[in-house]
Amino acid sequence: MKVLIADDHWVVRQSLKQVMRRLHQALETYEAETFDEAAAMLVEHDDIDLMLVDLVMPGFDAFDGLRRLRASFPDVPVVVVSVHEDVDHVLRSVEQGVIGYIPKSSGGPEIERALERVLAGEVSFPRRIIERSASAQPPAPPRAPASAEATTAVAAAIDPERDLDALTARERGVLSLLGRGYSVKRIAEELELSSQTVRVHLGNAMRKLNIRDRSAAVHYAISRFGAAATAGRG
Repeated sequence: MKVLIADDHWVVRQSLKQVMRRLHQALETYEAETFDEAAAMLVEHDDIDLMLVDLVMPGFDAFDGLRRLRASFPDVPVVVVSVHEDVDHVLRSVEQGVIGYIPKSSGGPEIERALERVLAGEVSFPRRIIERSASAQPPAPPRAPASAEATTAVAAAIDPERDLDALTARERGVLSLLGRGYSVKRIAEELELSSQTVRVHLGNAMRKLNIRDRSAAVHYAISRFGAAATAGRG
């Protein structure tokens, strides 16, 4: 698999490469220091499987940069690696279609787990940020999604009037844990189910709620269940 690391700090790039070498996977890495370098690399290597990107680097201005990236290269899965550790940055990144968010303060094992999830086709968002922030304040409203389709997905994901009665108790349970930042594997362990069964329940819930993709489902779950789950633990 080919992974592009876009960050203007070489220490961050080297650290991520070091972590990826411990994953025991055949990963070919590329590096870029600016948005233009990253774009040129994506054009030159149109088979890149994953992109890790900082929110701020030359030519790449946070969410505007993500919008430009998703507009130009919509088929490349993107994971944000950022110094920002608040739920607003996580949710706004999700709105732009990213499949993961890794805080730069994360330790090696945490980064390893996040990369293992996204390389396996799952999503990965920091549960500690979601739970800590959810207990302090409600999730922020969506801002300027990248496209009409994204607008529909995000609006569906945070609609407070969305009726959950159509969901089974198991489907609500899966969404609740997803909203707390659990991976499919972790949800399966928590509910004593197989990962495939969890995916089926999640797919059924998404279909009933008219949620089109996994990132929108994560946004919905965080918005609807994150704060309640945290408060419920006392």
